[in-house]
Amino acid sequence: MSLDPGYLEYSDRHEGYDHHIYEWSNIHERAPVRWPGDKSVAVFLCVSLEWFPIVPDGPFKAPGHMLTPYPDYRHYTVRDYGNRVGVWRMLEAFESADVKASFATNAAVAERYPELIAAVQAGGHEIIAHSTDMNGTIDSSLDEEVERALVSNALARLEAATGAKPRGWLSIARSQSWHTLDLLAEHGIGYCCDWVNDELPYRFANGVVDLPLSAELSDRTIIATQQHSAEAWGGMMRDAFDFLAGEAASQGSARLLPMELTPYIIGQPFRIEALENLLADLAGRDQAWFATGSEIVESWAGQQ
Repeated sequence: MSLDPGYLEYSDRHEGYDHHIYEWSNIHERAPVRWPGDKSVAVFLCVSLEWFPIVPDGPFKAPGHMLTPYPDYRHYTVRDYGNRVGVWRMLEAFESADVKASFATNAAVAERYPELIAAVQAGGHEIIAHSTDMNGTIDSSLDEEVERALVSNALARLEAATGAKPRGWLSIARSQSWHTLDLLAEHGIGYCCDWVNDELPYRFANGVVDLPLSAELSDRTIIATQQHSAEAWGGMMRDAFDFLAGEAASQGSARLLPMELTPYIIGQPFRIEALENLLADLAGRDQAWFATGSEIVESWAGQQ
């Protein structure tokens, strides 16, 4: 049985992906990029500050959402542990290593935990938008006006709670609709972290920059889903750093090492030492530049 010729006909078919959201580009064919101080690997620490409503809502449940018949106090309190206990250990680890991070923050967290937001800002870290709460997911079933209202609501609440409008955005579950990028641009967002298909920033056709935040390198994926130890996670991060530094040296262009961190996972007392040791190790490497998302995007954009 032959294939219907219609399956092979597509008006947008061209090199790379079949869309015009951004231009296709192989990383090794681009003009070289260098980070400040001639560093070769930008280390992007992105901490998820999440508030999970005890009853999920929306088209699908966000990763880490409640699992058992409600009220799901067991999983609710584990996640609450991250904002009450775990993240404070992480802030101490960042201070000890003298590194800066970006905190992807639900608007509900900014409103409910003012002491935490104050500590994040006092540490010189960046706050980027992470929707309203963990029910604030986006997908193509959302009406455009509903999604516009969600983005606007999240940004307005974060600005009111923190005193500054976020420059970056991380969607819950990295999920977008066909309208999301334009809505982010409409609301003045400079970069998002949802698309994971590169190891350097790149620009969408509408001007928003993607700062790739690898799901493969997140503590949720490696520790919670794949069930590796925190020490094994730290070893993987070192392996990734070493490979990227070597590749940067051989190809003459810098690279990006993103680390997505979850306070109720890596902030546990039997795991936090792995983060502390990793930060101390990488902060001592000549090739490493620890920077916030905005700093990385600004440096990259200035070289384009």
